[in-house]
Amino acid sequence: MHRILVFAGLLIGFFCSCRSTKNIQTAIAKKDTTIVVTRPAHDLRGDSLAFIKQQYKLLEQNRIGFKTFSAKLDVDYRDADGKKYDVNAHLRMYKDSVIWLSVTAILGIEGLRAYITRDSVKLLDKQNKLYIARSVSYLQEVTALPLDLLSLQDLLIGNPVFLDSNIVSYSKSASNISLLAIGDFFKNLITISEKEKLLQSSKLDDLDGLRNRTCYITYSDYENKKGVPFPAKRTINVSEKNKLDIRLDFKQYEFNETLTFPFSVPKNYKRN
Repeated sequence: MHRILVFAGLLIGFFCSCRSTKNIQTAIAKKDTTIVVTRPAHDLRGDSLAFIKQQYKLLEQNRIGFKTFSAKLDVDYRDADGKKYDVNAHLRMYKDSVIWLSVTAILGIEGLRAYITRDSVKLLDKQNKLYIARSVSYLQEVTALPLDLLSLQDLLIGNPVFLDSNIVSYSKSASNISLLAIGDFFKNLITISEKEKLLQSSKLDDLDGLRNRTCYITYSDYENKKGVPFPAKRTINVSEKNKLDIRLDFKQYEFNETLTFPFSVPKNYKRN
């Protein structure tokens, strides 16, 4: 069961094992070597504060909104041992209410189905005929983070996660703007494109020095097929003693169509 649950974890709780010894400034340097302005919060003048507020407002305005969302995507996953797995996933979401996920592997055989609401996480491990039901607080217990339905939907739709309005510094180059926010759990370095104000990357560093978790997320291949700028490709890179690499490639997606979320537990399934 471990393998199939791993793939569910890719999409509903990838923070569970995030660890790193990297510093946020390292990520800044690697992402953009042409930064020309960086000011700490205590040194910001009125014009700098106004600039930050404007950029944050534009970033919020460009958040991807939806009532329903469905997608077919490829998931490439390389684990801590360097083993690579490729699976396909069908994703359906109803805003603020449901995340439904079906994961298939070789020959299109469904291995796992997930149904997540505001208060519960339910999994069907079809390979081992096992039904798992937990409170949504299980995600928070495992990660010690405020993961909930809304933050997971933001992650999957392509919106920034754990973004706080407490922005303490910024940087600019010819092509990008970076905003460094300090939240309850993370330093969050958000990079957006200078022209379109579209999210390019998010670098999360844990404020807890004992945990020192890091996740680096990129958003690319923006398309506007459905009237919404949508990042069709994402990468998620995390590391502890070992490195974890995840790639999400959205092949098809639809906004605001009528959806169903089928989830029933067969009588012969064991309950956990």
